Amino acid sequence: MLTSRIKFTNFQIIKKNKISLSRSFFQPNNLLSKFPILKTLSSNYKYSFNKKIIKRLNRYSTFRLIGMGGSTLGAEAIYQFLQNKTKKKFIFINNLKPILSKNEKNKKACNIIISKSGNTLETISNSSLLINKNKNVFITENKSSNLFKLANELKSEVIEHKNYVGGRYSVLSEVGMLPAELMGFKEKKFKRFNKLVKSKNFVSNLITNVNSILTLVKQKKFNSIILNYDENSDNLFKWYQQLVAESLGKKSKGILPIISTMPKDNHSLMQLYLDGPKNNFYTFFSVNEKKTETFKLNKTLNALKYLNNKSFTEIIRAQKKATEIVFKKEKLPFRSFEIKDRSEETLGELFSFFILETILLGTALKVNPFDQPSVELIKKETKKILS
Repeated sequence: MLTSRIKFTNFQIIKKNKISLSRSFFQPNNLLSKFPILKTLSSNYKYSFNKKIIKRLNRYSTFRLIGMGGSTLGAEAIYQFLQNKTKKKFIFINNLKPILSKNEKNKKACNIIISKSGNTLETISNSSLLINKNKNVFITENKSSNLFKLANELKSEVIEHKNYVGGRYSVLSEVGMLPAELMGFKEKKFKRFNKLVKSKNFVSNLITNVNSILTLVKQKKFNSIILNYDENSDNLFKWYQQLVAESLGKKSKGILPIISTMPKDNHSLMQLYLDGPKNNFYTFFSVNEKKTETFKLNKTLNALKYLNNKSFTEIIRAQKKATEIVFKKEKLPFRSFEIKDRSEETLGELFSFFILETILLGTALKVNPFDQPSVELIKKETKKILS
């Protein structure tokens, strides 16, 4: 068990210790001093918004988040993973499309426009089309930028995006927690970091997991295939995909996370996973749903009596277990997450685990997990072409 909510099985491989960390390393104060970005995970984090802002915005039933990458991915993960627990409607504008749909142009929506720099081309382009005169909130750094100037011109609320918080690490900051509050969730429930780093079991699993991944990378296994058995977690792994790829993909090093939707991909990609190149390692992920559809037997399907009254959760769980058995026989490296409770607390624990994992991997691989210098090259060339 990783936590009481997450059953975790680590990679079953021979590991050489790459990271040797004392218990004192995981003291919250030490971690926060060494990696300031982790302040956003802490229950003591001070937000740039308050209850008055939440109360004022709660009069809207529909929100439109406009942003790119980490500016929206965290909120999208929360909304999808916990969608059955919110009555609010959220529309996400997270790409630049030639034509927006009628739903995306919803005139009743309150805009939440997010860009750390305030100069993100796609965000500004979409905002120019979707801006509402009196229904806009901006999350950006308090500095002179295009979005900051626009917010001032519109006399809109500006919530500070802390300058030390990069987009892909911002899910538990204002960027993810303001939308979460507006969805009807409590930010405090996501903040599990302080308890987790005091857990000997959590820390032990985290270090063993990181050491295993480092061993796999040394074996030239650079593709991290996520076998996701829960479609409501697709956006969680899109968030994870950016976190890992953008943090570690430097100096000709890195890990490429690839999301595979299961059990659907049994009928398309599984042949390659089992009998193709051996440069992958795998993550199994599933959620034990309490409310689920049930297989109904009729005369035509009488040969399938073994499925009668089986819940779809039972069928999916059996498929996942069968795949794990085959992977083990084929000696394919994998780890497994089984989620017992679809809640804010569980999601907060997953965010904390993956963020800590990424930072430790970056440190061990001797790359800076907090910058993305190569991305700036495309921004500069785009500006040249359009100017």
